[in-house]
Amino acid sequence: MSTPTPATTPASTEVIEIERALTRIAYLMGRTRQHDRLMALVGVPLDRAAVALLRQIDDSEPMRPGELANRLAVEASHVTRQVQQLEKGGYVTRVPDPDDRRAQRIQITKAGQEAVDRIREMSARGMQMALSDWSPQELQQLATLFHRMVDDFLSYAAEVGTGEEAGPAPRKP
Repeated sequence: MSTPTPATTPASTEVIEIERALTRIAYLMGRTRQHDRLMALVGVPLDRAAVALLRQIDDSEPMRPGELANRLAVEASHVTRQVQQLEKGGYVTRVPDPDDRRAQRIQITKAGQEAVDRIREMSARGMQMALSDWSPQELQQLATLFHRMVDDFLSYAAEVGTGEEAGPAPRKP
C-alpha cells in the first residue's frame, strides 16, 4: 500500500479539526494542576512522567528500561530516573531478565498495582462526570473510534518506518 507523504498531501478540514481537538485534549491532560489534584485524591505522590511510566509497566510484562524508553519515546536516562523514583516509593522492583541474567527487567509491585488502579479509577470517575450527558451508545462509539484512530496511527508509524515502537501494549487481563 502506498503511503502519501505528509508534506505533499493537503489535510482535509475534518482532519484539521481532529488535530485541533487532539491538541486541546493533550493540553487538558497535561495540566499540572489537574495532575496534582488527581494525585492528591488518590494519595499517590508521583509526577506525570512517573505515572505514565507506571501505567506502561502495568500494561505490559516486565521489560528492560530500554524497552520502556522505546515504548514511551523518551531517552533511556529519563526512564532510569523515573524507575529510581518508582523503586524508592515501592511501586516497582527490578527482576532478573530470564533471557539474560546480567540484565534486569522492571516489574510492578503490589503497591504499584494498587496505585495504578486508584489512579485509573479516579481518572475514569472524573471522565464519567464530564461525559455524564453522553448516551451509552455515544460513549461506545467514541471509545471505538479512539481505539481505531490509535491503531491507525500506530500502523502508519510502522509503515513509514519512523522507528517508533508499537506503543503501549494492550491492557493485560
